[in-house]
Amino acid sequence: MSQTATHAHSATGARWSQRVTDTSDAMDLDPGVFKLRSAQAIARSLKRSAERSRRRKSEPYRSAMSMLTFYINRAGHNLWPTRLRRLEAAKRALRKLFNKPAERSAGR
Repeated sequence: MSQTATHAHSATGARWSQRVTDTSDAMDLDPGVFKLRSAQAIARSLKRSAERSRRRKSEPYRSAMSMLTFYINRAGHNLWPTRLRRLEAAKRALRKLFNKPAERSAGR
């Protein structure tokens, strides 16, 4: 494989998660939703998007939580600790907004 072919592949392959988000049956999100300053604002935006979406295949709660988890997992170790804490708090806020029980701890 030539160097240009390798470079072209890596340039397109590096953005696969954005392509998945844009073209899959994922719900449409408000721009910048994961960069909002409060966990509650992130959770409200995800809930609103999930309830409005016609592209989702599952119930609104599962779609919203899936998008949040997908973002956290794709950002991985590149997330600042403060942003990761905010996004984890957004998960808790999302559970509250949808009247879902709190997540069980792994030790139970």
